[in-house]
Parts: sequence; structure tokens; C-alpha cells
Amino acid sequence: MKITYLGHATLLIETKKKKLIIDPFISGNPLAKDQFIVENINVDYILVTHAHQDHVLDVQDIAEANPTAKLISNFEIVTYFSKYGIEGHPMNHGGSWDFDFGRVTMVNAWHSSSFADGTYGGNPAGFVIESEDKAIYIAGDTGLTLDMKLIPLFAKLNLAVLPIGDNFTMGPDSASIAADFVECDKVLGYHYDTFDLIKINHEKAKDVFNKGGKELILLPIGESIEI
Repeated sequence: MKITYLGHATLLIETKKKKLIIDPFISGNPLAKDQFIVENINVDYILVTHAHQDHVLDVQDIAEANPTAKLISNFEIVTYFSKYGIEGHPMNHGGSWDFDFGRVTMVNAWHSSSFADGTYGGNPAGFVIESEDKAIYIAGDTGLTLDMKLIPLFAKLNLAVLPIGDNFTMGPDSASIAADFVECDKVLGYHYDTFDLIKINHEKAKDVFNKGGKELILLPIGESIEI
């Protein structure tokens, strides 16, 4: 799998068969909006962890540009976007489904979730995605929780994608502990630097992980890694 960082909590995941975008927030991201044209992003699936604006802002535009793309999220979010004609596959915590690109399991995240208009967005979530004999854990917006110790029961991870911006989510210290809980020493950090409240010191964050024998990857926007 190839994972490209599109800024904030937005990821483009490319498997041999399909392309997935996670939590599309590009047009409103001051660090990313000039690098990408949202309507030119080609995907087969849109995965959404929760309903906050900085995770769903570009769902409609991407869906309109990709009319066969399917939304994967919780029941409330899929229902909300269905009124705009967006086809979705609803899930909920603990459930798994085999798609044509691989298996998705929806797991717990400790956060809040509502749309910008105040509509309830259901419970926030994370995803374990298994494809091409690889597995990644996308934590979503979350604090540190003991539920993360259940993640290795679903899959042996090759990569954990963890929020590290602090204030609204885990910071580097908590995220390093989360990496221990999910038993994964290779971590891609996200949800940082976009706004003043979540700006971090990159070197200090990496040092926290290094001291625990783990690797923290902080990709420049637009760059990729492969697992």
C-alpha cells in the first residue's frame, strides 16, 4: 500500500486495486489548499472517522467528482450524506466488512462528533484496514484509551497512523504510549500543525518516539510512504 499525506488528517491510500481517501479536508486547510485541486482527486472510496468539519469538508466535492465512489463511515454520517445522493456503506464499532480492496474494521475512538450545522455525527471511530497482506491502523481523532490494546486482536499492524497535535487529541507522549498499546513501532503522525492550537516541535516529538524504540514519520504534505 502507498500512503500519501494530504495534510491535517487527510490520507490517500492506494492499493493495487483501489484508491481510498481518509477524512478529506483540503480546501479549508491553509497548508494544503494551494497544493491540490479537490475536484481532480480520483478515488474509489471515501472513509470518514467522524463528522467534524476538519474531517468532512470536502466529502461532497470529492463524491461529485467521483460519482461511483462509496462513502464508508458510521450509520449517522452515511445517512447524513445520503441526502446529497452520496452512496455509502454504514458500519459501527467492532464491525468488519470485506470490500474489493480489502477488509475494514471500525474501532473505538475517544472524541466528539457533530457536523458544522449541529447535526449529531454518531460515535467517532478509527479504522483497521487490511489489504495486500498489510495492515494499518488509522486512529482518527482520539485520546489515549485502553481500547487500543484490542487492536492487535484484529491484525498485526505494519503502520499506525496516530494524531499527535495535542489539545484536541493525543500529543506525542500519549501517542507513543498508544503505539505500545497497538504493538506497532512504525508510526505516521497526523493532525498537527494545521492551526496554532496543534502546532508541535517536530524534533521533540520524534525524540519522544525514539526514546521508546519507535519511529515517528512526519511526512511533508504531498509526500508518500509505502508499506
